[in-house]
Amino acid sequence: MCDDPLLPGPVARALADYRSLRDAHGVRWGEPPLTYVVQAWATVFLDRRYDFWTTGLRQVAERYPDLPAEELEDHLGEVDVDRVVRDALAGDVVDNLPALRLTPEGCAVAADPRVLLGDGPFRTSLLLDSSRDEPVTVVVDGTAYEVPPRGAKIVEAAGEVTVDGRPVDLSPLARRAAAAAIRVRAGFPCRWSVTGANGQGWYPEGAPPKVDSLRRPYFHGDDLVVPVPAEPVTVTVARGMEYTSSEIVVTPEAGAETLVELAPERLYDAAARGWYGGDLHVHLNWMGEEPAAPALAAAAQHGEDLHVLNLVAGNVASERVYDVEALAHWAGEDLPWSDERHLARLGVEYRSDLVGHVTAFGLRGLPERYHTGFLGSVDWPPNTAALEELRALGGLTGYGHPFHTAFGDDDPPDVVLDRARDCSAREIVADAALGLIDTLDVLNHSSIAATAAVYRRLIGAGNRLAVTAGTDAVLSFCRRGTASSPPGWERVYAHVGGPLTAESYAEAIMLGRTFATTGPWLEFTVNGHGPGDTLELAPGQRVEIAVSSIGPEVERLEIRTAAGVLAQGPPGRLVTSLVVSEPTYVVAVASGGPHPRAFHRSGAYAHTSPVYLDVAGSQVAREADVRWCLAWLDRLEVLLREFGTFEIEEQLGDHLELYERARAVYRGRLAT
Repeated sequence: MCDDPLLPGPVARALADYRSLRDAHGVRWGEPPLTYVVQAWATVFLDRRYDFWTTGLRQVAERYPDLPAEELEDHLGEVDVDRVVRDALAGDVVDNLPALRLTPEGCAVAADPRVLLGDGPFRTSLLLDSSRDEPVTVVVDGTAYEVPPRGAKIVEAAGEVTVDGRPVDLSPLARRAAAAAIRVRAGFPCRWSVTGANGQGWYPEGAPPKVDSLRRPYFHGDDLVVPVPAEPVTVTVARGMEYTSSEIVVTPEAGAETLVELAPERLYDAAARGWYGGDLHVHLNWMGEEPAAPALAAAAQHGEDLHVLNLVAGNVASERVYDVEALAHWAGEDLPWSDERHLARLGVEYRSDLVGHVTAFGLRGLPERYHTGFLGSVDWPPNTAALEELRALGGLTGYGHPFHTAFGDDDPPDVVLDRARDCSAREIVADAALGLIDTLDVLNHSSIAATAAVYRRLIGAGNRLAVTAGTDAVLSFCRRGTASSPPGWERVYAHVGGPLTAESYAEAIMLGRTFATTGPWLEFTVNGHGPGDTLELAPGQRVEIAVSSIGPEVERLEIRTAAGVLAQGPPGRLVTSLVVSEPTYVVAVASGGPHPRAFHRSGAYAHTSPVYLDVAGSQVAREADVRWCLAWLDRLEVLLREFGTFEIEEQLGDHLELYERARAVYRGRLAT
């Protein structure tokens, strides 16, 4: 028997292992309880309306009343997660977590009732929420759970629940409805959302129950049959950021199949202009509710019309590297569902929670190392070693989800170098100076504004890095904010010009011919030259700058140089000129508030790579930015001495030697 081309033997066996881990350990798959592992579990139930961090930190403060506030976050992995979920919800009931309130007077079910088709069983997570001053035992489907005084516990329930020896009436959890079906058809793969009046999502058989960061259910494909109740349902179709969405309400007939033909309209066609959009940081498997097979990635890429998809193998908090079997099988090859407009590859996320996470696209083979510093192991070698190895394998390298702390253009480095381990891109200031990194994911799931501010400091200091985008979407998560949103909800567009290949796309990015976006189309020229170009100018020469945008979510356009904002205005088109007296760069930015097309909590955003303006043979190396980078390296050295784990002094010394080499580069730029 031949392997399924989308599920070769080693990949199928790995997928079976992941399912076993999920069945045995739940969403965490048995991973050690680092802060982001615990948060991942909690945020399956807590969307962006509910604050995991503040609630968790409050619990840590109760446990460690004498601990300084700046150290509380280091203990978030120790929290009682069930109680954090209960306290963060503060009495609210979410659709995937009904509550059984255990009060001194008895108990009661609080639920957002689900609609059921037919007579099958109803399984749900159930929050056991006690306000009693003594422990209480709850028996769920024959298993006894003890809930501590005023405590909470989340369990899985499918049948009978008893409290104090008496059965609980579970009828508020759900209601039955007559079954019907709809067939959704657009004529090409799309993203579909089918919802009832209560917001409940309906899915084709076998499709994971995905929900995006805006709490919209979705699945991908075309000409699909969806079981639904025989009552009004809303059908919405979309296809990534280059399309609008279309919507219709239908009432299907019980026992029959109703055809719904609906298609999104194209807003812009990037490929027709030689631009291809990619997501450079997507995980197939990385914990979650439902282990993901490659076929799910294929459906998502085509359903989103995502030109380039980089599926990265990486660990979570232990030695296990998820999807390394797929990387070994397909390294250096286009994945089987690739075509002339859609390219998919397997890459790597190399992870150090102390100095940053790096992604690689276009690898020709397997690296020897995938992570450092986990499970108490040493924080060595520096990311330099990984970058050199990934580069030798043909990889395009970039730092992912770079910064998580609010940071402004004028803030000093210690604002983002404020604590021990948070996977921020800390070593990028050294790696950029030494030419070891190609890109920075200015568009990411964390703080875009902070990353953009750091990026502009880096290029202002003379480092030539391309703007890229990586969502960190995880296909094995069904409902966890942006992690369960579709791949490509942010994209880096690269101007390729010719046929789309892994090599041509990587080359275009390395040349800086890019902009990254949550959805808006952004065109930008300086004297007719686009991002990545360098203009050789004489002092006093004038340049003409033009920016245009497409997208209903754009509210503001900006033109920036190394000195700051040069011009700003409303969406559509912005034109200005600049008399150039010293070397600088020019970038364009589009922004807007929350919008249905923008999955990021901060709203819409797009940022170009620079056009560089060299003057009299000199490149930009703004003194303030160079000194800022030097201050960054000084602070980073302090941080590593305090929080790094090293067995011998030479291991720390390798980091410090790297920083000293970078300092020499920056000091040399001050001298010119």
